[in-house]
Amino acid sequence: MTETRQPRTRADLAPLARAALGPHRTLRAVTRLRGGSKKGVYRLRLDDGGTAVAYVWAPDEDYWGPTGADPRAPFSHASGLDLFTAAHDRLTVAGVRTPRLLHADPVAGAAVVEDLGGGGSLEEALRRDPAAAPPALHRLADALRTLHGTRSAAHGKVAVIDNGGTAHGDSCARLVTDRALADIAETAVREPRAAAARERLEDAVHALAAEVRPRADHVLVHGELGPDHVLLDEHANPALIDIEGLMYFDAEWEHVFLRLRFGPHYDVLRADGLDENRLRLYRLALHLNLVAGPLRLLDGDFPFAQSMRGIAEHNLARALDLVKR
Repeated sequence: MTETRQPRTRADLAPLARAALGPHRTLRAVTRLRGGSKKGVYRLRLDDGGTAVAYVWAPDEDYWGPTGADPRAPFSHASGLDLFTAAHDRLTVAGVRTPRLLHADPVAGAAVVEDLGGGGSLEEALRRDPAAAPPALHRLADALRTLHGTRSAAHGKVAVIDNGGTAHGDSCARLVTDRALADIAETAVREPRAAAARERLEDAVHALAAEVRPRADHVLVHGELGPDHVLLDEHANPALIDIEGLMYFDAEWEHVFLRLRFGPHYDVLRADGLDENRLRLYRLALHLNLVAGPLRLLDGDFPFAQSMRGIAEHNLARALDLVKR
């Protein structure tokens, strides 16, 4: 972190820890956990050996900078306590595991949740011992079936729809198409290879969108469900994290992301009945967004620049490969 982005200290987080965990316990140490570009994530260590995790949403914890996000826009910046608590409540009601909320502080824009770090992430488990990971993958597949079994006639962020609001956009496919075209335009300014292929990319998006037929209902999706966004408890049961983007949308949007991030392990998570036309459109759109987003983030002071460049480079190559003539 730069000098303008100092991590929270034990003194900073002591009042939050006291409110969440009780005055009889003392905060002994704070560790900022790696990851997350939109909020600060801190492990709290207490004098009795217990731990918890604090989430802090604040401008100096958000590497994307000021966004003026409109929550009615399904793809708007998914950050903030309100989005988190709405998503936590919806997942809990649906029966999908996520770290239990212990305390929310609207004034501080922070929350404290149970610490499931003991089992590590599913990403770490897959890297450490892929042969031992299938039970956790099968449990995640069960959780996905539960997640996608929660339906809504409306699309949009849970915080909006569950409170009786309506989202922008007349369909998921139109929202994805419009964002893909915007991502092409944005990337073409930063990347000469995208500029040279701009017409081919735009033509492909329009052609794929024309094949998608209307749909009447939507399912609950995480939206960015990679193995790094799944923690395992001591029994290797999965719990979803980084849930602020939870929304009602097309299941195909979830599955193109799952396929990209889980690679050879995706077959365990595969679902029947997905629309191939949507999958083709959403696959190209996802690659385009995973070029535009990282390149935008690199305009600022994100500390893990090399990994972001790698994501952008990989996805640009995949997008260009999909529109080869």
